[in-house]
Amino acid sequence: MIESLFAGLGTVFAILPLLTVVSGIVLGILIGAMPGLSPSMGVALMVPFTYSMSPTLALILLVGIYIGSSYGGSITGIMVNAPGTPSAVVTAIDGYALTKKGQPSVALGTSIVASSFGGMFGTLILICFSVPLAALAVRFHPAEYFAFALFGMATIATLAGDNWVKAFIAMLLGLVLATVGTDPISGAERFTFDLLELSDGFMLIPALIGLFALSEVFSGIEKGDFRVVRAGSLHDRWPRFGHYWNLKWVTLRSSAIGTLVGVFPGAGATIGSFISYGMAKRFSRDKESFGQGSPEGVTASEAADSGSVGGAMVPLLALGIPGSATTAVLIGAMMIHDLTPGPQLFVRNPEMIYAIFAAMLVAQFVLLFVGLAGGRLWVRVAEIPKQLLFVLITTMALIGAFAVRNAMFDVFCCVAFGLLGWIMRRYGFPLAPVILGLVLGMIAETNFRRAIMMDGPTVFFTRPITATLLLLALLAFLVPLINRLRERRAETASEEKRQAA
Repeated sequence: MIESLFAGLGTVFAILPLLTVVSGIVLGILIGAMPGLSPSMGVALMVPFTYSMSPTLALILLVGIYIGSSYGGSITGIMVNAPGTPSAVVTAIDGYALTKKGQPSVALGTSIVASSFGGMFGTLILICFSVPLAALAVRFHPAEYFAFALFGMATIATLAGDNWVKAFIAMLLGLVLATVGTDPISGAERFTFDLLELSDGFMLIPALIGLFALSEVFSGIEKGDFRVVRAGSLHDRWPRFGHYWNLKWVTLRSSAIGTLVGVFPGAGATIGSFISYGMAKRFSRDKESFGQGSPEGVTASEAADSGSVGGAMVPLLALGIPGSATTAVLIGAMMIHDLTPGPQLFVRNPEMIYAIFAAMLVAQFVLLFVGLAGGRLWVRVAEIPKQLLFVLITTMALIGAFAVRNAMFDVFCCVAFGLLGWIMRRYGFPLAPVILGLVLGMIAETNFRRAIMMDGPTVFFTRPITATLLLLALLAFLVPLINRLRERRAETASEEKRQAA
């Protein structure tokens, strides 16, 4: 394996492959930073441009775009609270809070280093354990996927802070919205009100853009808040080595979580980001700072997001099973180039496989360099006059929503979700739980029903992995709530003693 990897590095360290890696990373960052263009959409848009390329160069370019776009979504999330990708929603929670404090370079520096490390970790796991990890994931029963989705939803208790009731209501709203569309099992239409456009349910990208980007614009206009955040000197504020060293354990843990979640087909970076964020808060010594501008929160999300890229490539290359929407597009691209992903790919085209592995490792260093160098540009986004910024965000949001299916209906949905997000902000309801419910709702429902149809309701208790995941989900939901109840009782008791004295 080591010899093959060195041979792959020899292939990549030529002028054309290196230019291809750099081009893929830069294009990916630009695509990810545009609300409405997800990594899967970005890769799909670039597939036609690879027809005249060799299979190795084509896959290097597309994988570079995948890696770059996974990071790029965090830029607009941090700077203007308009996450470019669903997984960047979690990054924006603390990243945008840091920007509002006048520390955008801290958030940007933390995100790019965590993203690069997570990507390196995921790639190394891909190289070392692709076949055994994929074999484990493919044996998962639908009951395990349901329990896994439930565990992801249970992190809402950690994400919510003291506002857990409103966060829980927001997540329930997301779950309700996830039921709109065609029933995944029976094919019957649900809550579509005879609108053909709703047969596929609410598209995630217009909902995401509306909830976060447009609601931010509406809230800013309502408050008349047109102050410009002065970023100050980037050189003075860019984090030092000690800052990253203090985050080493949360970076390592979140990279591992993101990679493992990415291995399971259909789980994806968004679930990994939410779970990693919840775990980071649970183990943090400064839990109160989460949601208020915690570098640990940014690190957890970004490391898991990029780690999931390597994880998602495991079942793709080893078994031909897409681990994410983007790897599903990559399967199509491979077939266009007369390649069949799966075990035989390692036998017939080992040099290409290890060239891709090597390109993914090199891409992480390129991403780190481009991210750090571009930080001097990204940080100036915060200094754009709010009036102009609101116009730009609204324009990008509406174009991004329309680009999903070239349908005005998605634009109307985007505006509707923007109004919903504005109302929720006004009354103190967090927005991230709505996206959590939308993303995990369909996964949970489909696999719950499949598991019961296959083995009956007892399957959730007779399968050890399922039972363990369900127990962890219950604990993840209850423990933070019990701790908060104890804290409130202690505060009440101390207040009563103070009044009695």
